[in-house]
Amino acid sequence: MLDSLCRWLSLHGSSCAEAFGFITGVANVWLVTRQSLWSWPLGVLNALFYMVVFARTGLYSDTGLQVVYFVLSLYGWWHWTRGAQASTPLPVTRTPSRLAAMLGGLVIVTWVTLALITSRIPGAALPWLDSLLVAISLVAQWMMTRKLLENWLLWIAVDVVYIGLFINRDLPLTAVLYAVFLGLAMLGYVQWRRSSQPSQTGVVHA
Repeated sequence: MLDSLCRWLSLHGSSCAEAFGFITGVANVWLVTRQSLWSWPLGVLNALFYMVVFARTGLYSDTGLQVVYFVLSLYGWWHWTRGAQASTPLPVTRTPSRLAAMLGGLVIVTWVTLALITSRIPGAALPWLDSLLVAISLVAQWMMTRKLLENWLLWIAVDVVYIGLFINRDLPLTAVLYAVFLGLAMLGYVQWRRSSQPSQTGVVHA
């Protein structure tokens, strides 16, 4: 049954890895908007599926990004669990201006470094754009592990660009996935902003 599904997807311009990445990706981000600890194990699976998808399409910075997502998902799982077990659950907070400036500098350094490396790899697709999106995504993912509210604003920005990038790379299912991500990022920002009020702080166990 699975083999037949994979063959059908391959004939229609997709793959099982992309399909499973779509399913785990939607479930992962929806659970993050709910501040659910279950989002992180799904994030681990999603990273594994998309390592395969992006490696096949020449998006090498995004392939490496999935490795980092894998590690950060394990870290986020541990960090949120530790917060949930503490007397005061890990709250949603705003990003301090000094930290925001540091993260902005990190984005620039990571972007240029990745672009210079990947642009030399044969078959690399749009290395400068790909690297910029990866650099922002890395920072956004780390901010998510720390429950910094503004991570959603970064995700909204990169999701808009990623939709066009994946259409360009003939990954229509992934483009649809990132359109869903865009909607969920907007929802996540609203819900996390609401929960950042002292009376509503806490982890939701879904």
